[in-house]
Amino acid sequence: MNRRFAIIQVLVSLVALAAVVWWASRQDSPHIPTHGGAIAWLVAAVGLYALATTVRAERWHKILELAGVHTRRSDIYALTCVGYMGNNVLPARAGEALRVVLLSQRSDGSKRTLLGSVVAERMLDLIALLMIFVVTVYGVLSTSDVLPTDHPLIVTGVGLGLALAAAAAIWILRAHHIFERARDWLRPLADAPRALLNRWGLLLLAGTFVLWALEAMVYLAVANAIDLNFSVSGALYLVALTNFVAALPAAPGSIGTFDAAVVFGAKALGASGSAALSYVILLRFVLYVPITVLGLVVLVTRYGGWSRLRSSARLEASRA
Repeated sequence: MNRRFAIIQVLVSLVALAAVVWWASRQDSPHIPTHGGAIAWLVAAVGLYALATTVRAERWHKILELAGVHTRRSDIYALTCVGYMGNNVLPARAGEALRVVLLSQRSDGSKRTLLGSVVAERMLDLIALLMIFVVTVYGVLSTSDVLPTDHPLIVTGVGLGLALAAAAAIWILRAHHIFERARDWLRPLADAPRALLNRWGLLLLAGTFVLWALEAMVYLAVANAIDLNFSVSGALYLVALTNFVAALPAAPGSIGTFDAAVVFGAKALGASGSAALSYVILLRFVLYVPITVLGLVVLVTRYGGWSRLRSSARLEASRA
């Protein structure tokens, strides 16, 4: 990874984490519930996240199938966990590259085609999360504490203008000879996204909404564990907000940025400072700890662990 980019990631996380720590030091001590009802809600949250991960794996399997890549479903399920483990412990969301490298050894797809399937996943997520965010912020959460602006039409118009400008730039540059090699290199990368331009793409987008609805239920279950009165729309708002912020360059596990987004969102939804602090601690545990442990176990027992991965990487580098 580029060293300068790594430094930027660390700085972003440090700034966000310092802000969260400074804010937390001025709140009452967080309360972590231990009674039976709270434990039941947390167990339910872990179960819902497992179900969301299953939907995520099935979606990836279908995208690969549409791109003409034949894989075993067991590998897709296992590598989905490994990928999220990698995102949580490695910089630059390297878990995505991790699952591409490991799957390339167990399928007939090229690395660029497999990477294209990841791009297709992110495209579906972006569309779904953007629509969820707009609907919950401007359609449901109408309080001034939540709305970042009172002029949603202006924001929408600016966004559309930027999208049109980007499309125009691509249209102008696409015929330039300097981009011919880039187009040849990127063509396999586009196989999976291009395969979504049919009825299956719409079905996968619908499945993506189901996926994020399940993740919103995780947020809601954790809120119920500490008696936070969040609505379903509030949970959807938090899911969209935290995942947009998590896309910023940050240290592994979105340290600092995720926490700041959760605290901001929970406070906007009416949580007290102490409750918001308790919420971010429990939510981080549910979303990060189980899948990281599971992914690490799968990596070691099924794919030979870090040493085998490094050996494969060195071998491929020597062939290049």
